[in-house]
Amino acid sequence: MGVRDMTLFTVSAILLLDTLAASASIGVSSIFWWGLMGIIFFIPYGLITAELGTTYPEQGGIYSWIRDAFGTRWGTRAIWLYWLNTVLWNASIFILFTGVFSQMFFPTMSMSTQLIIAITLNWVVIFITCMSLSIGKWVPNMGATLKTITFIAIVIGGVVYALQPDVKLANDFSWESFKPQWSGGTQYVSTIIYGMLGFELMSSASEEMKNPERDIPRSILSSGVIIFLCYVLGTFAILAVIPSAEINLVEGLVDTLQKLFGDSQLGVLIATLLGIFALFTFISNAVTWAMGCNRAAAESAIDGELPNVFAIEHPKYGTPTGASILMGASSTALLLAYGAIAGTNEDLFWLLFAASAVLFMLPYIGVVSAFYRARIIDPDRPRPFRVPGGKPVVALITVTCIFLLTVTIFLFMYVPGNGFDWPVVIGSLTCIALGEVAIRYAEYQNKQSR
Repeated sequence: MGVRDMTLFTVSAILLLDTLAASASIGVSSIFWWGLMGIIFFIPYGLITAELGTTYPEQGGIYSWIRDAFGTRWGTRAIWLYWLNTVLWNASIFILFTGVFSQMFFPTMSMSTQLIIAITLNWVVIFITCMSLSIGKWVPNMGATLKTITFIAIVIGGVVYALQPDVKLANDFSWESFKPQWSGGTQYVSTIIYGMLGFELMSSASEEMKNPERDIPRSILSSGVIIFLCYVLGTFAILAVIPSAEINLVEGLVDTLQKLFGDSQLGVLIATLLGIFALFTFISNAVTWAMGCNRAAAESAIDGELPNVFAIEHPKYGTPTGASILMGASSTALLLAYGAIAGTNEDLFWLLFAASAVLFMLPYIGVVSAFYRARIIDPDRPRPFRVPGGKPVVALITVTCIFLLTVTIFLFMYVPGNGFDWPVVIGSLTCIALGEVAIRYAEYQNKQSR
């Protein structure tokens, strides 16, 4: 992969249409939150990832960084959560796909039919991830392109809509409304931090990069600018046409497209085409994360820290087929299990999404800690890119990022005014416990093979 591929890969991983509606649900103050978190988290985390990715360009990325800083056991725990998060998150993405697809073409589609389509998509993604990266990379590349087009169209549509003299905006955009408020939508503040993570994913395939030391910082800078602008302006567009209290987490995107482009023949055509683009980006998101996470899990299994099945590779392409097939089977089981307790596709989406997010955030605390520890135990290692500012800045961004990640994890489990979301809490704790079982089973396999 060159810098263009890496930029598109990162945009495909981080720029998520599925979290746009959730962040807009906060209200106009979400734009304040995007700006603040961009300064105190998005930029610092991008710098941290650029330093780790160029200083330690090892296959496995996040696993290798935490392993080198704290040992293989902690690296394995982190990558287990990273991998299992993708199992849950992909399942939520497939539910989002079927919800949008149903809204666009088959409004009366039953939940059972949506589940069947979601499970089918799950295995299509697994098939793609088992292909060579030289082939499979075109899915995230195309997804990033279509995603950017969709965001640009939403932004332009929102601005044009807002400038019409006879149109009243759906939300109040006075200066007072930008002030952060602890209200019902604040539970979705967590999605803003969530939507800023993923710079490290491309480092999971560092051996397949042309020049990681040169290209990682460039791709982080270029993708970061694209991602931040698309998120902020896209949030504005949604809030311009839909009252924040009426935003549906699954169907909010299509609602926005339909209101922005109207019910004329051309407007319906544009909204439908952009909706189809969005559907493809959901698949590209799933492919992108599955590629990175399965490679990292396979690296852990090769080290003997996860069960041997994770280390099985495709005989021709060398792709992690064992981890991929396990991911497909696990996502299928989760779709069936959570589908039995969720009343609507929106409930099902949030249950899966929130549980995956808790698991997703925990390894990032390990990444930030590994960055700080590497500066202490390996200070003389050449760093092609170094976070500027010396020890005070390193300490400041480390503490700030860990604090914000911890708060975000809490907000995914706790709903202000309602208390803990117990299906999310129990599901997350169960997944963590399963990781310990997997690690112990890997130890048993290692003893048997001696």
